[in-house]
Amino acid sequence: MTDTPPRLSRLVFHGPLSEPRADGMVRRLAATRPRSVLDIGCGWAEMLLRLLAAVPEAKGTGIDIDGEDLTRARRNAGARGLDDRVEFVEESALGTPRGPADVVLCLGASQALTTAEPSTAEALRELRRLVNDGGRVLLGEGFWERPPTESELSGMWPGAAASDHHDLATLLDLAVEAGFRPEWTETADRREWEEFESGYQADLEVWLAGHPEHPLAAGTRERLDRHRAQWMSYRGVLGIAYLTLVPVTAAG
Repeated sequence: MTDTPPRLSRLVFHGPLSEPRADGMVRRLAATRPRSVLDIGCGWAEMLLRLLAAVPEAKGTGIDIDGEDLTRARRNAGARGLDDRVEFVEESALGTPRGPADVVLCLGASQALTTAEPSTAEALRELRRLVNDGGRVLLGEGFWERPPTESELSGMWPGAAASDHHDLATLLDLAVEAGFRPEWTETADRREWEEFESGYQADLEVWLAGHPEHPLAAGTRERLDRHRAQWMSYRGVLGIAYLTLVPVTAAG
């Protein structure tokens, strides 16, 4: 067993997303035959790589500020023979000049596009700027499954407020106001959330059980216990919507 904590090896996607759902998303996006794909806050870019594999004529760009995740993305691209068709850049997406693209992916990363709080409305306007007419945006965005109580909010991330997210109907309205029509609307289910949250912690939980006296154990234990408590506070309250959005072509 390794002597230092491993990181996220149990996760395929860095979010509550199942293989069957991802396959359906890729099929729908690939059917539009994009030539260019831009991934905002790409992480290790699993969805981007799958889409490039499905559309051999497409080229992609992934943007993220996490160098470790980008290293994993480059490694995966090389292993799949895609490194000649994808570029990964370690930079902020705020005001990015890298679009427009035929497909824009933004999965759990809308906050990277704006300093506004909440970020959703402004991020949607940015996504409209970044996608070509006739293209698609795949947005993964948080929403409240139901209004959170004050007690639940107090147990979530620091400073959590009811204004951090909208309900699903409002999220869709904001997409329409930003210049999109929603082609496909779907939401992560309980199993996807449990697989993600368990997978997010699993490597470290197993490591900690075998290294309780390690110099890094106390800090690791505190982070794991804090995150588990946060999850229990937003479990069944916070949802993730996956919206496939079609840009409305400007008149004239």
